[in-house]
Amino acid sequence: MLILSRKLNESIVIGDSIIIKVVAIDKGVVKLGIDAPLHIRVLRSELIRAVEDSNKAASKGNDESLLRQLAQKFKL
Repeated sequence: MLILSRKLNESIVIGDSIIIKVVAIDKGVVKLGIDAPLHIRVLRSELIRAVEDSNKAASKGNDESLLRQLAQKFKL
């Protein structure tokens, strides 16, 4: 894992086409802007885990409450 320090408005470049920029820092929260080509999927890791957990639970035959919980995480 590469660990970098960046200040406000500084960025890093991944490959030739992905730019990650620090757009705000407020009360210990860092907001990042990610500029990537449309064919590259950019997802928050907690959403991926929620979908994986939901899929595992669904394969065990649980009820619809898990689907409602997943919808709430996606705010649908």
